[in-house]
Amino acid sequence: MTIRVVIADDHPVVRSGLAGLLGVEPDVEVVGEASDGEEAVALAHALQPDLVLMDLRMPRLDGAGATARLVAELPSTRVLVLTTYETDADILRAVEAGATGYLLKDTPRAELVAGVRAAARGEAALSPSVARRLVEQLRGGDERLTARETQVLAAVARGLSNAAIGQELFIAEATVKTHLLRIFAKLGVDDRTRAVTVAMARGILPSG
Repeated sequence: MTIRVVIADDHPVVRSGLAGLLGVEPDVEVVGEASDGEEAVALAHALQPDLVLMDLRMPRLDGAGATARLVAELPSTRVLVLTTYETDADILRAVEAGATGYLLKDTPRAELVAGVRAAARGEAALSPSVARRLVEQLRGGDERLTARETQVLAAVARGLSNAAIGQELFIAEATVKTHLLRIFAKLGVDDRTRAVTVAMARGILPSG
């Protein structure tokens, strides 16, 4: 299956570079480019891509604002943030807006392509430094999983998809993703299987 991608970045050179990098992949097709958040949302509505590769700092509507709108208006389109910024505030805004992943522009090519594929499948894609910052941010509060996070993880352990978890718990699929990213950060993992394994090992979930 071909992953149809829209690239949103206010720098034309960055957009063309990313389009060239992704365009050589046999399973990735860049179907559009946007220079700001408003254009990204409009293009996504017109083209219905699988994934929007989203810069954070853009004119008119920034990446977090555009992400929140896309998640609300086009739930089947994933958003992967690709930015030079890794401050705690930027990361949390993007995650809370419903981004499926957060990568930095200095991410090696192979990791970027792998992140695009993972995000298109609805899996979290986080740069290691971003994952570390999320963990540090969460350690400032309470590292234990909340009751809702435990419910979400228990549903993951039963093999439910994000959409099915949302339906069962009466929450949006984007909210499920946000809970999962927080769970991953608290447990120090980067995928669903590992999260369940670690939670069982720590007694957060029953292991039987």
